[in-house]
Amino acid sequence: MTQVEKMLSGAPASEFNFQRILYTKKGYIATITINRPDVLNCFDMITLKELATAYQDISVDDSIAVAVITGAGERAFCTGADLKEQEEYMLKKPNDYYKWMYAFIEMHDRLRNIGKPTIARLNGMTVGGGNELNMACDLAIAADHVTIRQVGAARGSVAAGGATQWLPLIVGDRRAREMLLLCESIDAFTALDWGLVNQVVPMSMLDEAVAQMAEKLYNKLPECTRYTKQQLNFWRDFSWGMTIGHARDWLTLHAGALETAEGLRSFRQKNDINYPALRSRTASKVPPPAPIGAAE
Repeated sequence: MTQVEKMLSGAPASEFNFQRILYTKKGYIATITINRPDVLNCFDMITLKELATAYQDISVDDSIAVAVITGAGERAFCTGADLKEQEEYMLKKPNDYYKWMYAFIEMHDRLRNIGKPTIARLNGMTVGGGNELNMACDLAIAADHVTIRQVGAARGSVAAGGATQWLPLIVGDRRAREMLLLCESIDAFTALDWGLVNQVVPMSMLDEAVAQMAEKLYNKLPECTRYTKQQLNFWRDFSWGMTIGHARDWLTLHAGALETAEGLRSFRQKNDINYPALRSRTASKVPPPAPIGAAE
């Protein structure tokens, strides 16, 4: 098979030397597993690039009808951005966040435009960007121990990588505001009631439920399915396209700010942010410290 043929028809999963994800093709199902259970399957820049590459391969492989996205183990589906990487690279050189965000946006764009139905197999905690990954999929099946949470406003960021755009469309405005402003977890059955997932099953039945849903999707017409997805994506694409560019810029400018630094510090030290002290500092007439990484 020539290089062009591979680009037009996909390659065997075994040919990809991924470091952060597991990639398999079995029959008509391609499964992507974020394989970082020791850090709750958070994604660093390498993970984002590998996910985007796998999505591109799935999109051109006519033998694949359904893509399944999941995480390794039973503790976490995905917990969003790797905060250790953020602290090490972005906090000291905020402009690099702009480059990181490009990889994040590209990953999402390729997933939404993959042209085939996608299932989020939620096997554990689904937090921050992990929930945005969940929402980017067409359908979701959750194990009954799963919890879902957005944490941006509590940890020095804004969940503008899908959550501020898509949560109101999926669960309604009030519930979206509750999740985004209070940053509290909801359990799998609440997520089912709100329409954030399609099914909840015991962990022991998760693979069976995903396989059954995949089979139902397989027994549909592929071109009709692809265009149905294109139509269904209208409001998601519209809200994403109208906001993601300036979100990228705002988050870049904020990457070295006091609130971001405090959020990363509290995460590293595993303690709570002193919100009253932070508010008092912000409200005082004393000029705040310059953002970390700013020119002297």
